[in-house]
Amino acid sequence: MPHIQLTEGVPGIRSLVIYRPDTGKPLYELAQVLLRGESPLSQAERELIATYVSAQNNCNFCTQSHAAAARALFGPDRDVVDFTLSEYETAPISEKLKALLAIAGHVQADARTVSEADVARAREHGATDRDIHDTVLIAATFCMFNRYVDGLATLSPNDPAVYEPMGERLAQQGYALPASNPT
Repeated sequence: MPHIQLTEGVPGIRSLVIYRPDTGKPLYELAQVLLRGESPLSQAERELIATYVSAQNNCNFCTQSHAAAARALFGPDRDVVDFTLSEYETAPISEKLKALLAIAGHVQADARTVSEADVARAREHGATDRDIHDTVLIAATFCMFNRYVDGLATLSPNDPAVYEPMGERLAQQGYALPASNPT
């Protein structure tokens, strides 16, 4: 049960955007730029970073919705998402992405613990300044999104099947504002 009155049946951040479109619009625009805008990281990789951080924060809605989007974007390699969530160091992803996920994990837990060694590891595996910047900003942003969604106890279905169409929509259309009356 949400802590405030939200549109019934609308899960997660979508309900909060409907509640406060004036604050929701810039949040969605930020998500669109970070996860769908121009970047040396693929859209799938950026969704995976968002998913990983959300899982570390135990935010069910964000973990499930972004995992579904990442699976849709990874296409036939969709299983990489679940491998990464269970143990990213042994997942079938690039060493560069593993190093970036380590940085994202530090940002999630305590951003001050991102070390020169973490950055050097990422660089050794081909990460650019832009890769590192985008990883840190995605991780920091999703910490905020996770706390926003969970802090107001938004609807967060437990059935992973509920998130599949949401993930497909995110993969195809990006972060478009929901209708103010989503019926």
